[in-house]
Amino acid sequence: MRILLTASGGGHTGYAISIAQYLVNKAEIKFVVPEGDKWTISKVENYGEYLEVIKGRGPRDPLYKFIPRLLKSFWQSLFRISGDTDLIISSGSNHSIPPAIIGKIKGIKLINIESSVRFTKASKSARILSMFSDMTALQWEEQLQLFRDGQVVGPMYEKPSYEIQDRGYILVTGGTWGFKGLYDAISLTEFDNVVMQTGRVDPESYKSMHPDWTVFDFDQDLAKWIAGAKVVVSHLGKTVIDAALTYRKPVVIVVNPEWTRTAGMEDAKTLAKKTNSVLLETLSGEAIIKAVEEAEGFKPTVHKNGAEELVRIILEEFSD
Repeated sequence: MRILLTASGGGHTGYAISIAQYLVNKAEIKFVVPEGDKWTISKVENYGEYLEVIKGRGPRDPLYKFIPRLLKSFWQSLFRISGDTDLIISSGSNHSIPPAIIGKIKGIKLINIESSVRFTKASKSARILSMFSDMTALQWEEQLQLFRDGQVVGPMYEKPSYEIQDRGYILVTGGTWGFKGLYDAISLTEFDNVVMQTGRVDPESYKSMHPDWTVFDFDQDLAKWIAGAKVVVSHLGKTVIDAALTYRKPVVIVVNPEWTRTAGMEDAKTLAKKTNSVLLETLSGEAIIKAVEEAEGFKPTVHKNGAEELVRIILEEFSD
């Protein structure tokens, strides 16, 4: 069976990897990645080949860039998506839409995945692709209110790559695009053992302010830092799932107010309950200190891996 997974960056790539881990030696795997996304390429190339298609829009990109990129993405997909593929799995993001639609035009079956952080409003990509999909895979029961024809498989998370330890540090991450407000707030604390991933926010000023901290923009192997953390402070994204469910870490969730097109505070409240995490509603140094102290006493909930269940369905119902 030949399966093409869209790995569209950030948490979307994480969903694709979690599925690929259960498909190893069971199917021929290939990925569609954003053009020039070295981080995503480094993640997927251990599981299969990949092809590149331009991503229409990131969370901070202006609308005027989206249309020409989207058209180019459809054009690239038309020539790069092979008609002999049996199944396309969309992990979400606008990047997934052109390959998925072109695949359907070529007669390829499609599975559409909704994000693990969506509860109050469906993501645009999942809503659009639900009109063409053979299956919409949901990660929580609550998402049936968004997709009545969806099928709940459970939250999808990667298998652990490292031994789970407590090395005493607080891991702070704002995702691929970064979260300057969070970094500024935690810089006001007196924490002396912090590992901070800044993404596309320049890390140099934080290194200067806190020479005893470990600060970097990207590490393609963030899992090793999650595995050793005492507490993980994360933006509202798939890192929450990986930290809580893969590595059983206490988590503090912080919503980035700059991300107006993604999940928000109400979604974060529900995810905090589902994962037994602490939700930080006021962004300040004092609030972060209290949230970290509170999180240390929390134990994450246990959920069966939805990626394993989805692969079971694929092999039983989508394999000819």
